[in-house]
Amino acid sequence: MELYVPILVLAVLAAGFAAFSVSIAPFTGPKRWNRAKLDAYECGIEPTPQPVGGGRFPLKYMITAMLFIVFDIEIIFLYPWAVAFDSLGLFGLVEMVLFIVTVLVAYAYVWRRRGLDWD
Repeated sequence: MELYVPILVLAVLAAGFAAFSVSIAPFTGPKRWNRAKLDAYECGIEPTPQPVGGGRFPLKYMITAMLFIVFDIEIIFLYPWAVAFDSLGLFGLVEMVLFIVTVLVAYAYVWRRRGLDWD
């Protein structure tokens, strides 16, 4: 049980710091509100009115997000494989080659369909 004491202390300190920061912020922050400060910030561009339902995003945003997730998961699988490469042997190498080939086929499909263009 004593092995978990440092983790518990760290969790209590983190929760205490978060609670303290949230509770003290309204009292210590500046209170000079104006119209420009209350407006949404869009990189210096004047905000445009949005439809009531929030409008529709182009499909390209969703495809880009899915591509990011796919390639991010590939990297997540590559790190442990690289660490345990020696103990996995030939079986681990073959499995990772199959995995990378599968991801590269998906990447080639997206590239051919011009899913990576920002036009």
